[in-house]
Amino acid sequence: MAEDEKPVFFFDIDNCLYSKNTKVQEMMSGLIDRFFEDHLSLSQQDAYVLHQRYYKEYGLAIEGLVRHHKVNALEYNEKVDDALPLGDVIKPNPELRAFLEDIDRSKIRLWLFTNAYKTHGNRVVKLLQVDDLFEGLTFCDYGSEKFDCKPHAEMFNKAMREAGVKSNQNCYFVDDSYINTKAAHARGWHTAHLLEHGTAEPAEPAAKYQIRTLMELRDIFPQWFKSKAQ
Repeated sequence: MAEDEKPVFFFDIDNCLYSKNTKVQEMMSGLIDRFFEDHLSLSQQDAYVLHQRYYKEYGLAIEGLVRHHKVNALEYNEKVDDALPLGDVIKPNPELRAFLEDIDRSKIRLWLFTNAYKTHGNRVVKLLQVDDLFEGLTFCDYGSEKFDCKPHAEMFNKAMREAGVKSNQNCYFVDDSYINTKAAHARGWHTAHLLEHGTAEPAEPAAKYQIRTLMELRDIFPQWFKSKAQ
């Protein structure tokens, strides 16, 4: 029965397991704009505008490219995510590892949940040296004819299916994206919106919990940790 299943804690990867200060997002945005310019023959300004429009409409620029321009998503991944010099900016994080190790995995399972393709997600957690602490990864499958991404319900359903959890009440989630955390909260997941220090608070909270660091999850969900909050 769903009430008896072990809960799952879903962790977003980008700008969540590592800091925005790495500037990975800026590097990625630049590569995405360049992809729009090259493949759609757009000016730099038009590429930027269309990129932002698709991101706001679909939660992911590549979804707009595939829907409207028949772009090969795996080629996009190769030119954008896989082209990022992640090894230069993402380093092993002992504090993050100690924090994740303190989660009692006899009580709750850890799962990665990203809108990136699997190659990018796997590369990030290996660089952070935390890849062995998660049971699995739900990613945006660019190799599929039709792929889903957060914040769409189909993507959350996919994550639950792949992680083997049936009840929304048994799902815990942290993400830095406003629209993703809002969608998770709306469907009944126990959700925390990560807003790093220096990031402005939204006019309306996306979820019940709003945190500045992952370490605050210990205060919000103490039942899943081996040690108490300091």
